[in-house]
Amino acid sequence: MIRIAAHSVFWAAALTLVAAPAFAQTVPAADIATAAQGIEADVIAWRRDLHAHPELGLAETRTAAFVAGHLREMGIEVREGVGRTGVIGVLRGTGSGLQHVVALRADMDALPVLEATGLPFASTATGTYQGQTVPVAHACGHDAHIAMLLGAARVLSEMKDRFAGTVVFIFQPAEEGVPPGEPLGGARLMIQDGALENPKVEAIFGLHVVPGRAGTVFYRPQGFMAASDRIDITLHGRQTHGAWPWRGVDVIAVAGQVIQTVNTLTARTIDPTTTPTVFTIATIQAGVRYNIIPDEAVMSGTLRTFDVAQRDDLVKRAEAAIDHVAEAYGATADFSIRQNAALVFNNEDLSAWLAPVLTEAAGEGNVNPAAPPTTVAEDFSYFQNEVPGVFYHLGGTADGVDPATAAPNHSPRFDVNEDVLVLGVKTHALSALRFLERE
Repeated sequence: MIRIAAHSVFWAAALTLVAAPAFAQTVPAADIATAAQGIEADVIAWRRDLHAHPELGLAETRTAAFVAGHLREMGIEVREGVGRTGVIGVLRGTGSGLQHVVALRADMDALPVLEATGLPFASTATGTYQGQTVPVAHACGHDAHIAMLLGAARVLSEMKDRFAGTVVFIFQPAEEGVPPGEPLGGARLMIQDGALENPKVEAIFGLHVVPGRAGTVFYRPQGFMAASDRIDITLHGRQTHGAWPWRGVDVIAVAGQVIQTVNTLTARTIDPTTTPTVFTIATIQAGVRYNIIPDEAVMSGTLRTFDVAQRDDLVKRAEAAIDHVAEAYGATADFSIRQNAALVFNNEDLSAWLAPVLTEAAGEGNVNPAAPPTTVAEDFSYFQNEVPGVFYHLGGTADGVDPATAAPNHSPRFDVNEDVLVLGVKTHALSALRFLERE
């Protein structure tokens, strides 16, 4: 696993402070729990409103206005239009003590998915994706993320006289990959627009609802969620009649060999026990008629890795192998790669520090700080490239349902157990408070 090392003495000093577990509690966990429970109905209502009105990446105008309006009602400073449609809230504690700065992040975008949950507040919204009108749904849980972070903002704003320092609430657009035609995704856009500056953030925390027993929290130090790259391959051949394949260059045959080559490279040259790696070709577009071999085939896929050097080596070997396969058939290949998300790398010291804080929120036995890595990706990783951070998962499966068989994120039937929303409010609020309370 690769640590991202680009920070100066400032961050070394910050991590030394983080490693110290001692803090003088200004707000007991019981007070946070009571406050969170007291606004549960509001958090659920917010989630349902957002769920019924999903918006695609960089089109989250209603969502951003919803967030900004509620933050202002709480007396929190608001900056809009950060990273196009992102929103920043800044809450300054008025208590006495050290003036640390901590950030909490939630993502806001939805997916081009036709919802099939049957919920009374299910989405009927549509949006534009790749030039087409598509159904839109919060099939990944970002509606819950927004509601939980708004809940934490409410709780903390009502006790700002009890702590010192500053909490920055980051509501991020376009987490679900770089939108078509855009140069950057939401996290990088917000960083570019100064989301971590003025005030300068020292550490950042974020969460994601996933299938898992309701009430549980899990994460791991170092590499937790994979780096994600998009792969595009265009094969060029020579068109011919399907009855005379020898008179052309058959890109359909080449495409089949490319898929086998990619699968073999991954399965036979990478040790999955040390560095989990997934290389999937997921789309192929070629041809218009059953008896014409086309002159072009366009393929795309995803690469998920946990080691930067290994990823670079695999990409180099894959490009060379694909070129060789194409050449053997008399075809040519164009190969390109684009990163959607970097490796989610949880700072080791901060991860160890956070475990007892999350236990305050979730209770004994409900926090696993040594969970296995997962090959899904998250652009929260770009915030972690700038400041130390920890990203954790919150189990959100309905009671009585086996998480292993529950509808996964990005499924038309994905849903969030609303009983866990209060827990998300507590984990957010306590992680911020305890960081600010550090001596």
